[in-house]
Amino acid sequence: MKKFLIIADGKIGHHLVERLVDTYTTENIYYIIQQKAGDYPNANPQRFKFFEFDPTSYYKLANLLKMEFVQAIISMETPQEIENTVRNIRTLKPQLRTVILDQFDMHFDDPNLVQINSNELLASRLIDYLPNVPVIAQNVGMGEGEVMEVLVPFGSSFVYRHVGVIEQKNWRIVGIYRNRRLILPGRRTMIHPNDLLLLVGQPPVLKSVYRAIKRELGQFPAPFGTNLYLLIDMAQQSRAEIAQLLEQARFIHSHFKYELIIKVLNPTDFDMLRRIKSYRSPTINVEVDYENSDLGTMLDLDINRYHVGVVFVASRLFTKQSVRRILYECNVPVLSIAHRPFETLRETVVVVTDNRDLEKVSTTIFDIAAQLGFNIELISYLQEQSEEKSEVLEHFKNLAVIFSKSIKINELDENPIRVLRKRENFLYCLPFSEKMVENPLMSLFSTDSERLYHRLKDYHQLYIPVRI
Repeated sequence: MKKFLIIADGKIGHHLVERLVDTYTTENIYYIIQQKAGDYPNANPQRFKFFEFDPTSYYKLANLLKMEFVQAIISMETPQEIENTVRNIRTLKPQLRTVILDQFDMHFDDPNLVQINSNELLASRLIDYLPNVPVIAQNVGMGEGEVMEVLVPFGSSFVYRHVGVIEQKNWRIVGIYRNRRLILPGRRTMIHPNDLLLLVGQPPVLKSVYRAIKRELGQFPAPFGTNLYLLIDMAQQSRAEIAQLLEQARFIHSHFKYELIIKVLNPTDFDMLRRIKSYRSPTINVEVDYENSDLGTMLDLDINRYHVGVVFVASRLFTKQSVRRILYECNVPVLSIAHRPFETLRETVVVVTDNRDLEKVSTTIFDIAAQLGFNIELISYLQEQSEEKSEVLEHFKNLAVIFSKSIKINELDENPIRVLRKRENFLYCLPFSEKMVENPLMSLFSTDSERLYHRLKDYHQLYIPVRI
C-alpha cells in the first residue's frame, strides 16, 4: 500500500478531504493532518487515518514522518503556515515530493516541490466557458496545451472531411464526441458540425490547428495569412505584361479587405517603376528590391514580415521549375495569372480525381468563389471511377449545403484537360502538391490531370497548399 500525507486546513483543505473520501480507492492509505478535524462519516478507517495537531510543530510532525510517504499535499490558510510546514518536512524528508496549493504567489527554490497557483486555476476554468477559446486539459500530461478540445462550428473548413485526409503532422485527432458519445475515429470517419474534437499534439501546432478549425467562409486568404503579394520581375517580363498584371492584381485586390504588397525585382524600366509607385495607397504598398536578393530568402522574409496569405505571379514566371519549387516551399496559395482578363471570369473549376488532397483544399475553393462571386463546377472523368473519388464528390456536395453555394457536377467521357482547353472564363483550382514541382516532361504520357496542369498555363490557376 502506498502512503500519502495530506495536510489540509481551511475551506479548501476540508473540501479536498471530502472529495478524496468520496473517490473510490483501494490502493492507497491517506494520513490526514488537520488543526481542527472535520466530520467525514464515509471515510473508510482502513484507508484514511486522521490526526488533529498543528503541522508547524516540528516535534509532532516528526513522529508521523518516521513512516515512508510517496507524496505530501499541503493546503493551508496562511503563507507562514505553509512555509513552516514545508521547512519541517524538508528537515525530515529532503527528497519527499511535495505539492502545495499556492494562493499567495510564494517562492520556493526546491526541485521536489510543486506549486499549484490557485489564481491561474480559477482564471483558466473561467476561460473555458468563453466562446471561441480552446479548452486545454490542465490536469493531463504536462498541462501546457498538448491536449485540447475544439468544437467544430457549422461553417468550419473541417466539416464533412474524412479524418484520414487531414494531414496530422505533430498532432492527432484521437477522439470525437458526438451526441454525448465518444467515437474513436478511423481514416474514413467523417467530421460533422458541432462535433467536439479531442486533439493531442505539440502545443504550438495545436494553436494553428485550432485557428484552422474555427475558420469560416469570407476569411480567405486565412488561415495561410492575411495580405496579398504581387511578384514582378522586370528582367523576365515585358512592359505590356507588367501593365496587364498590375491591372489584374488591382481588380482581384478590390474584392478583398486586406493589403496588397507589390514587390518589384530587377528594376530596369524606371518609367514603369514610377508608374508602379504611383499605385501606392493606404491599402497598396510598393517595395523595390535593388540588391538582387535570393528569391527564396526574400520571399521567406516577406511572407513572415507582411503575413502574406496568397502570392500573385505571372503564369510565364510560374512555368519556371526553380520558381515553382520556391513557391511550393513557401506553403501559401499561389495565383498564376494569365493574359486573359480576370474580370470576365465567372466560374471556379475543379477536376475531381481520387486524390484526397482535394478535401484538404475544398473550403478554400468555396471561400474564394464566394468572395469573387464565382460559380463552382466539378468535372469528373467517367472512365476513372473509384470509392475515393466518390467520397471527394460527397464531400463537395456536403460543403455546398453548408455554405448555401450551388455546385455544378459535369461528368465527361473525354479527358477533362482537353475539354477545358476549348473553354474560356474560368479559374482552375487544384492542390499545390509535389507533382507541380516536377519537370513537365515527366508527365508527357501521364493521364493524371493534376500532373497535366501545365497544359492549362494560358488560364488563371489557383494552387492551394495541402499542408496546414
